Amino acid sequence: MSPVTITLIVIAVLLVAVIVALYFLGKRAQKQQAEQEAQIAATKQTYSMLIIDKKRMKLKDAGLPAIVLEQTPRILRWRKLPIVKAKIGPQIMSLICDEKIFDLVPVKKEVKASVSGIYMVEVKGLRGGNLKAEQKPKSKFKQAVEKLQEKAGAKPIK
Repeated sequence: MSPVTITLIVIAVLLVAVIVALYFLGKRAQKQQAEQEAQIAATKQTYSMLIIDKKRMKLKDAGLPAIVLEQTPRILRWRKLPIVKAKIGPQIMSLICDEKIFDLVPVKKEVKASVSGIYMVEVKGLRGGNLKAEQKPKSKFKQAVEKLQEKAGAKPIK
C-alpha cells in the first residue's frame, strides 16, 4: 500500500471515532438537559413583577448572590448571560432569564413570570396581552437590500 492510502485510512478511522464519541456525548447531554427541565418545571412558581431593566452581563457584574458565583463552573463565569432586574413585591431582584424568552421581556412593564429559584422560565402579559419581541431598527445595508429586492420584484429574505 502506498503512504497516501494509509494516511487516508487513518484519517477516516479517526473521523469515525470522533463522530461516534460526539454522538454518545450528545445523548448524555440530552438526558441531563431533560432531567434539568423536569426539575425546573417541578419548582417553578408564578409571580407578578415589574421589569426594571434587562441586559446581557457577566455573572460577577449582575449582582447575584455570592453562592451562585461559587457554584457556577469556571468556564461559565466569564460568559455573558441574560439578566433581568425586576421588582417582585417590595423586593428588587436580579434574575437569570431563559435565552428563548429574553427578547420577549418588556422593560418598565408589569408581567406575570414563572420563576424557578433565580431562573426566569416563562413570561406573559399581566392583563392577558401577548408579548412581542422588540424589533430592532434595520441597518442601512439591509434597508438597501430590501429596496433593491422590491424593485426587482423578488420576495424579501427573512
